[in-house]
Amino acid sequence: MNGWQLVSDSQFGVARLAGENTIEEENTGQNPHMKFMKLGSRPDTFYSIEAVRSLSSDVSSDLIIQVKRSRYMLHKFPLLSKCLRLQRICSESPETLQRQIIQLPDFPGGIEAFELCAKFCYGITITLSAYNIVEVRCAAEYLQMTEDVEKGNLVYKVEVFFNSCILHGWKDTIVTLQSTKAFPLWSEDLGIRSRCIESIAYKISTHPSKVSLSHSHSRRVQDDISCNGAEIQGHRPTIKGWWAEDITELSIDLYWRTMIAIKSGGKIPSNLIGHALQVYASRWLPTILAKVKKANREAAASSSDSDSATEVTSKHRLLLKSIVSLLPSEKGAASCSFLLKLLKAANILNASSSSKMELARRIALQLEEARVSDLLIPCSSHSSDTLYDVDMVQTILEQFMSQGQSPPTSPPRSKLGIEMIRRSRSAEIGNIEFQEARRSSSASHSSKLKVARTVDGYLQEIAKDKNLHLSKFIAIAETIPSFSRQDHDDLYRAIDIYLKAHPALNKSERKKLCRILDCKKLSVEACMHAAQNEKLPLRVVVQVLFFEQARAAATGGKVAELHSNIKALLASHNIVPSKPTGPLSTTTSNIPADDQWSMSGIRSPKSRISILKSKTARDKDLDEIEDLLSSRLSVLFLPDPEECSISCCSSIEVATKRIKFCLF
Repeated sequence: MNGWQLVSDSQFGVARLAGENTIEEENTGQNPHMKFMKLGSRPDTFYSIEAVRSLSSDVSSDLIIQVKRSRYMLHKFPLLSKCLRLQRICSESPETLQRQIIQLPDFPGGIEAFELCAKFCYGITITLSAYNIVEVRCAAEYLQMTEDVEKGNLVYKVEVFFNSCILHGWKDTIVTLQSTKAFPLWSEDLGIRSRCIESIAYKISTHPSKVSLSHSHSRRVQDDISCNGAEIQGHRPTIKGWWAEDITELSIDLYWRTMIAIKSGGKIPSNLIGHALQVYASRWLPTILAKVKKANREAAASSSDSDSATEVTSKHRLLLKSIVSLLPSEKGAASCSFLLKLLKAANILNASSSSKMELARRIALQLEEARVSDLLIPCSSHSSDTLYDVDMVQTILEQFMSQGQSPPTSPPRSKLGIEMIRRSRSAEIGNIEFQEARRSSSASHSSKLKVARTVDGYLQEIAKDKNLHLSKFIAIAETIPSFSRQDHDDLYRAIDIYLKAHPALNKSERKKLCRILDCKKLSVEACMHAAQNEKLPLRVVVQVLFFEQARAAATGGKVAELHSNIKALLASHNIVPSKPTGPLSTTTSNIPADDQWSMSGIRSPKSRISILKSKTARDKDLDEIEDLLSSRLSVLFLPDPEECSISCCSSIEVATKRIKFCLF
C-alpha cells in the first residue's frame, strides 16, 4: 500500500502526514468493494489499565481527558497542535504543576470516536470507512480539528474521503446515511444527510451500469447487462428496479426523505415508486405487526406494560403513515393487493381514520384487481365481535360504485346529438366519440362484473361468521347493482352458508335475506339445490319451481305439471303458476303491474293509500299461503319425508316434495 509521506516530529515520534492519500477497496465476503482509507503509519500503542487508557511513551502524560466513563492519560503537544477546542479549554484553565483534567461529557461518538481522533494526532494508523466516517467527522468537528489549526487536519481529510469516495459508492452512501441515525443534529448541521440523500437519488435516476454497485443487486444487474453494455429486453424491469431492495436498510425517516428526493427528480416512473414502497413494506411491516401483537399480549397480561405497548404501536404507526403519504397519485402505481395489505396493517396498528380513508379511496380505484382473500380485513375493534371489518369493505365498495361508471348502454340520443354539435363539426368525428364512449362504458361495466364476482365470494367467507349481523350481510350484497351480477349462483351459495351458520333466524329475517336473490338468474343446478333447501322461505321455493318450468318451456323441454290440488290452492289466492312473480330483489318490485306507483297514483293521495292497503293485504295473503301449504301438503300428497326418495318420485312428486321440505 502506498501510504502517506511521513515527516518525523519531536521526541513523541508523531508522524506528520503530508501529500495525497491513497484509498483502498475492502473486498470481504460481507461487504465487497467498499472503500476505506488509512491515515498514519505508527503502530497502535494505546493500552488500558482498568478504566484508564494510556499511550506507551517515554514522556509522562500531562493531560487527562474524561470521555463518558473512560479516562485518557495523554500529552498536550500532539493533541493541542490539532484540536482548537482543547487549546481553548486549556488556555482558560489555571496553570498547575499536576496533570490538567478536561471533561468532555457530550462528546459525539463516545470513546471510539475520540480514540480515533487522538490516534490521528499521534500519527497512529487509523482506518476510515462508511461505518465510522460519520462519528469521526462529528468528533473532529467537535474538537475543531480544522485547517485553521493545521493544514491537512482531520476535518479536511475526512471531507476529501467523503466527497471523492463515499458519495461515489452505492453501498457506502447507504451505510453512511443509515449511520447518521446516531448523530441526527450533527449530521444535519454538517450536511452529511442531505449530501447522502442527493447522491442516492442521483444514482437511482442513472443507469445501473454507470453506478458503483456494491450490494446484493450488483451481480444480478451485471448479469442483466449484455457483453457490449446494452440492456437485455427481457430483464429491463429488473434493471430499472435494482435499487428498491437496497434502500430498505434505511430507517423510515431517512427512507421517507430519500423517496421524496427520488420523486421530486421526476425521472422514476410511478410504478417503480410503488414497487419500491411494496418492497420496503414487505421488509418491515410483518415484523412490526408481530411486535405490536406481542406488545398487546404483554399489556393485557400486565397493566404495567401498557405504556410500552402504546410506544411500540405509535412508533410503527408513523411508519405506516409515511408509506401511505409516499404512494404515487397515479392509478395502478401500487397493486390493489398491496394497498389492502396496508389497510389490514392500519387496522392492526389502529391508524388514523384519514390514513384508512386514503387507502380505501385508492383501493376503490382499482378494486377489480382484488381477490377475496385480500378483502378479508381482520377486525381489530374491541367493541365488535365479528371476525372481519365489514364496514371498511362496504366503504370501499361504495366509493367504487360512486366513480361515475355506467352499464354498457348507448348514451341517450339527445345528449349524443348535443355532444356531436358541441365537440365536432362533422358526423364522422361525432361517430368516433360515440364509439369511444361505448368502449369506455363497456370497460367500466367489465370491472363491475369482476367486482361482483369477488364480492359474492367475499360474502361466502363472511357468512360463516356467527356474529355477523344480517343487516351488514345484506348491505354488502346490495352494494352491487343487479346488472353487475350475470348470475346469482354465488350469491345463493353465500345465502345458504349464512342460513346454516345462523339457524336462529326467524321467518321474517329469512324472507328479508332472500329478497336480495333473483331466482331468474339461478342456474339449473342452483335451482335443484334451492328447491330442496329446507332453510329457504316457501315463496323462494315456489318462485324457483315456476322459473324452472318457464326455462324448460322456453327451451322446448318437458314441463312437469303441478298437482291439481296445489293449483287450486294457489288459484284461490290469485297466484297463477304460468305467471311467476317477479324476482326477489330489492331493486325489482314484486307488486303486480296494476299496483305499481304510477304517476297518477303519486298525484292522488287516495290512490297511494289504496296501493299501500293492497300491498299489505297481498303480503298477508302470501303469509297465509305459506301457512296453508304447510298444513295441507303433507296430508294431501306426501308420505313421511324420511321414507321418500327424490330419485324415485315422479316429476310432480319432486315438485311437491321441494315445497314441503322448505316449510318452517
